Amino acid sequence: MKAIVHVALKSGVLDPQGKAVADTLTRMGYKEVEAARIGKVIELDIDDGMSAEAVEARVKEMCEKLLANTVIESYRVEFAA
Repeated sequence: MKAIVHVALKSGVLDPQGKAVADTLTRMGYKEVEAARIGKVIELDIDDGMSAEAVEARVKEMCEKLLANTVIESYRVEFAA
């Protein structure tokens, strides 16, 4: 099983990398770009020997403890076979 974790800054948190990307794209001629936000995607290959409920709980625990800084970031998880 594969867990795909999407982590992004919460709204209202400043994103200097996103601002730099948006500013650079505008200077390159992409005037339609008003803003950009930078995030990350983490793919985890999970042992198939666990139940779906156990995998979901473990991945949530991983996100809360390491993969996302829940003070300033939000996350969502997708599962694929």
